[in-house]
Amino acid sequence: MITEKSNTEFWVITDTHLIADSLHDNGHAFQLIQNTSQGKDLAYQEIALRAFTDFANQKKPAAIIVTGDVTFNGELISAQKFAEIFSRLKATKLLVLPGNHDIYDGWARAFKGPNQLYAHQISPRDWQEIFKSSYDCALSIDPDSLAYSVQLNQRYLLLLLDSNIYGKHEANGAPATEGQINEEQIIWLEKQLENAKRNHLRPLLFMHHNLYAHNPAVNRGFVLNNAQLLRRLCEDFNIKVAFSGHIHAQNIVGPLERTPTIEVVTSSFCSYDQEYGVIKVRPDNIKYQRHTFNMKPFLNKKELEDQNLAHFHHYLKEIQIKNLKGNSNKKDNSHDEQSELLQKVNHLFIEMNYQYFTGHNHIEKKQLKKLYSSPEFKILVNQRPRFSNYMKTLFDTTDHSNLETEIWY
Repeated sequence: MITEKSNTEFWVITDTHLIADSLHDNGHAFQLIQNTSQGKDLAYQEIALRAFTDFANQKKPAAIIVTGDVTFNGELISAQKFAEIFSRLKATKLLVLPGNHDIYDGWARAFKGPNQLYAHQISPRDWQEIFKSSYDCALSIDPDSLAYSVQLNQRYLLLLLDSNIYGKHEANGAPATEGQINEEQIIWLEKQLENAKRNHLRPLLFMHHNLYAHNPAVNRGFVLNNAQLLRRLCEDFNIKVAFSGHIHAQNIVGPLERTPTIEVVTSSFCSYDQEYGVIKVRPDNIKYQRHTFNMKPFLNKKELEDQNLAHFHHYLKEIQIKNLKGNSNKKDNSHDEQSELLQKVNHLFIEMNYQYFTGHNHIEKKQLKKLYSSPEFKILVNQRPRFSNYMKTLFDTTDHSNLETEIWY
C-alpha cells in the first residue's frame, strides 16, 4: 500500500519522450529530428523533468504515474536517465508503464553530427530492472506482460496495463502505433478485478492506448484493438475511470453506452504547456484537474540565461506552431489582400489545433457557426478536403469540460 491516508493525491503525466542528452550533440542530425518531431521538445526534457521532480518534492503527491512513451524512441540510455532523474523523489512513488515507443523500438538512435547511430533498445526485462522501484510497489505482476497492480490506499487499486504490441527481440523498423491487451493479460486483469471486488477496492485503470475514440475523424491506431473486450470488463466490474495518453491531446470522454467508465487522456508533457493531471482521491469520489507546470522557479541561474528555458511555454508553442506551419501552405512574402487572407487561414489552422490539443476547445454554437461561415474557414476546408471532417471535430459546443472531471461512488 502506498499510503494509509484515505484523502490523498497522485499526479499523472504522459508522453514525456525523453531522449537523454548523452545521445546527441545538438548537431545537424539532431536538429533535423527536432524539426520533424511533431512539436515535441527534445532538447530540454532532462531539465524539465528534473524541475518537475523538485516541484513534486515540494508538493509531495503520493505517486506520479507515467502512462507511457517515457522515451523518445525506446533508447535504453533514455529510460535509465528517466529513472535517474526521478530517483530524486523523496516522499513520492514513481509508477511507470510503457508506451508504444518504449519496448523494442527499431527507431532507437543516437545523433552525432550529421549521422544517426544505433542506440541500444529496451527489452521487457530491461524495463523491469530500470523501473524496479515501480514494480517493488506491486501487489501483483503479470508474468506475461509489463502490467502490474498497486494498492494506493485502503479503498483504491491501481491497475497499470501494458497495451503495447512488440516482439521478443530487438526490432529493425518502426514501432507499432496500435495496441491491445493480450489474452494472458486479460486473464490476469480479470483476477485482479475479482480480488478487488472481494476486498472492496475500487479499481482505477491506467494504460497508454485509449479505451474510447477521442476524435471521430482520427482514432485509428489510438483506440485499443480489443477495446470492446476491456469495456465489457469495465461494465462487469463497474470501473469508473481510466487514464491514458498516446494521442497527445487533452480530452475526457465517457461514460459511453453501457460502459460506466470516464476516460481521461492527459496531453503530452513535452509539448504545448507542460500539462500534468492532479487526481485528488477521497473515500467517495475522485477529482481530476489539468494543471500547467511552471518550471521557472526550479531553474538555476545558468539555465535562466537560456531564453528558451526562461520563457519555456512560449518556446513550446513556437515549436508547435513551426510544426503546424510545416503542414500548412508555403509562406507568401507579398503583402496584397490575398496574402493577408492566406496568413489568416494559416493562423486559424494553427490556433484550432493548439486549442484542441490543450483542451481549451469549447466554443458557443453561434461562435462556431460564425467561424464555419468565415472566408478563412471556407478556404481552409477547400485547401484541405482530406482534413475537413477532422477540422470540424476540433471544437466542442457542449458544457462538458476536457480540463476537469469528478467521479462519485
